[in-house]
Amino acid sequence: MMTDVAESNGSLARPQAEGTGSDPGDPRTGTAEPLAAARIAETRRRIDEIDGQLIELWLERARLSQEVGATRMASGGTRLVLSREQEILERFRTALGADGTQVALLLLRAGRGPL
Repeated sequence: MMTDVAESNGSLARPQAEGTGSDPGDPRTGTAEPLAAARIAETRRRIDEIDGQLIELWLERARLSQEVGATRMASGGTRLVLSREQEILERFRTALGADGTQVALLLLRAGRGPL
């Protein structure tokens, strides 16, 4: 028995019947082709490893940045050094474009907290 499926635009669509070539296969990989599914799973494992490293580095960077800020303030310095923040923003923007600016802003916030 086929049922209607709501699409993201709010309209209803009927699922394709089996055997019409529309079967996405394994819902975890989006393909029924075994070699492609295996390659996708292998690549995703590496992505997960990278994500773990990014999280570890993010947390380490935040701790180090907080240490710098605490040391600076304890010695009578300012809470922020805007020229340093601009340098970081520019480095990320140059390397990653507009998305890099957003990443840098998040990194800076993680290290110093919201303004």
